[in-house]
Amino acid sequence: MSFATLPDLILEPMIRNALMEDLGSYGDVTTRVVIPDGTTYEARLNAREDAIVSGMQVAVIAFCLVDPSLDIKTHVKDGAPCKRGDTLMTIKGAVASILSGERVALNFAGRLTGIATQTATFVAQTGGTDARITCTRKTTPGLRSVEKLAVLHGGGFNHRYSLSDAILIKDNHIAAAGGIRQVLEAAKAQASHMMAVEIEVDRLDQLAEVLEVGGASVVLLDNMDNETLGKAVAMVDGRIKTEASGNVTVDRVASIAATGVDYISSGALTHSARTVDLGLDF
Repeated sequence: MSFATLPDLILEPMIRNALMEDLGSYGDVTTRVVIPDGTTYEARLNAREDAIVSGMQVAVIAFCLVDPSLDIKTHVKDGAPCKRGDTLMTIKGAVASILSGERVALNFAGRLTGIATQTATFVAQTGGTDARITCTRKTTPGLRSVEKLAVLHGGGFNHRYSLSDAILIKDNHIAAAGGIRQVLEAAKAQASHMMAVEIEVDRLDQLAEVLEVGGASVVLLDNMDNETLGKAVAMVDGRIKTEASGNVTVDRVASIAATGVDYISSGALTHSARTVDLGLDF
């Protein structure tokens, strides 16, 4: 599958900050001391385990910010599977430049590949259903754009990127505003016609009130067991989209998807993904 990339211009500030953090105030002193000026080499970014690749675009930007003259070739694209031992990228040029960008490139690529791989594991459990796996806003501060991109590489879908993307009325909003009717009436009165409205419920009587009042296009079914999810889907009967959330583990995904919900959201895609072991070998 082919994936669209984010413009490098959007990603560069994030990656530049990471490079500045790693290089410190005086650059890579080890390389300057032990590597003669002008030394060149070809390095290989290799996978040390099977995975779904993400972060190759980010790794290229990291190396290019250090030294635009580096000759970089990506052999496995973002969103593609790899096997242990596969070479994902080759980087040829000044050794000092390669070593200066190595850790930042690997940190991003390993983290993002981990998210893509974790997402693919969740997605695989939805086979035979129409349920879509989506991420949440439980992302590493400052890294949301690339972590959500990694979810796409793993075959998942994105929920809100920020609080300004859509109206998502949660339990605390309902409690503070006085009830389901109050929040939905306020949304209907004030929301732009371009702004989607989703509301969270954790009981079937709340869902019944949502359907009675109207105004929501998605209902978030929070922390419901599978039997209750099935009843909720039947109550909705296709009138609005349904999203299951809360206590979503990979072992539960298949049974949740079988209830007929449209979306299954899980913060674990991003906040609990294991970093995949990638290495830069000379």
